[in-house]
Amino acid sequence: MRKITEEGVTFRSHIDGSKHFLSPEKAIEIQMALGADIIMAFDECVPYPADYNYARQSTQRTTRWAKRCQEAHTRQDQGLFGIVQGGMYKDLRTQSVTDLVDLDFPGYAIGGLSVGEPKPLMYEILAHTAEQLPVNKPRYLMGVGTPDCLIEGVLYGIDMFDCVYPTRVARNGTVLTKKGRLVVRNAQYARDFAPIDPECSCYTCRNFSRAYIRHLFKAEELFALRLATIHNLHFLLDLMRKIRHAIIEDRFVEFRREFFAEYSM
Repeated sequence: MRKITEEGVTFRSHIDGSKHFLSPEKAIEIQMALGADIIMAFDECVPYPADYNYARQSTQRTTRWAKRCQEAHTRQDQGLFGIVQGGMYKDLRTQSVTDLVDLDFPGYAIGGLSVGEPKPLMYEILAHTAEQLPVNKPRYLMGVGTPDCLIEGVLYGIDMFDCVYPTRVARNGTVLTKKGRLVVRNAQYARDFAPIDPECSCYTCRNFSRAYIRHLFKAEELFALRLATIHNLHFLLDLMRKIRHAIIEDRFVEFRREFFAEYSM
């Protein structure tokens, strides 16, 4: 489906098989046209597992692409972040950080994690990488969004996250609570007229019961997906709000301990 070269990536559409080419310059052109406040340098996300030589060559090419992205980026009202790669190899992560910091980006993303590796390994590489990034610039962990990973990411110094997780699991009837995931489409909720989370103030929990949302899922109503998504997004935004307050009040470690005492993964 795709071929990677020094110039960029050629890939075929999964819809009609048509061929497309994306280079660092083209990626920046598109992102400048979209007008996002924060945009990303063009990179390759090293897969897991990957042998050392492949990871090394890919990471070096990502650095060269980052330089080309800087040269192509002309908008002053956008922050272009460099993306740290290196697979699961600490020396490659260190080299990637060094090279990108030398380019002096306004912020740095950590890519290539949560790609199938065990969580203990992910946290090990995350801790190793994050501690080397500048403390005066935002650190962004790409593609990570489960509640437990958000809290652990903050522990290691991450400021920003993104992930499709809250919407992806919502489509399957899974909603997030402080006690863990709840599959609202399960039969046990057919006559449960409580909200998803009695302590939640989102639109879904203020207006609809578990039983009704389950009914919508069983009837294959798209409104079910929307209601579950609204709740999940609200839950994660509220979690991050509470984390910020805990940090300001210098009680994040206590907050983390209390969260995991109740949360079931």
